Amino acid sequence: MEIWINPACSKCRSALSLLDAEGADYTVRRYLEDVPAPDEIRAVLDRLGLEPWDITRTQEAAAKELGLKEWARDAAARDRWIEALAAHPKLIQRPIITADDGTAVVARSEDAVRDALGRHG
Repeated sequence: MEIWINPACSKCRSALSLLDAEGADYTVRRYLEDVPAPDEIRAVLDRLGLEPWDITRTQEAAAKELGLKEWARDAAARDRWIEALAAHPKLIQRPIITADDGTAVVARSEDAVRDALGRHG
């Protein structure tokens, strides 16, 4: 399994602690440094069963600069959102865990991390 983290994020750190406590086998991706390409974001969205606006941090400065709140949230606008996430990875909600079985979860709570672990093993 892989977990996308920002080391400065407390929810990311607590997710890692929980994974370690459970003895999980995982790879860390610092997605602000190792930025996901649009196709990778698409693949993760498919696994999450979410749309790009569902994983966008609309309170970030970059979101305000782009005027994201005004953007359409429909199929036609989907690529525009994905391109914005790839161009401004800080906008991506975190942490995201992708499990080996093809599922993924936005692991912002202990329950969500356990969810990923439960499906994982």
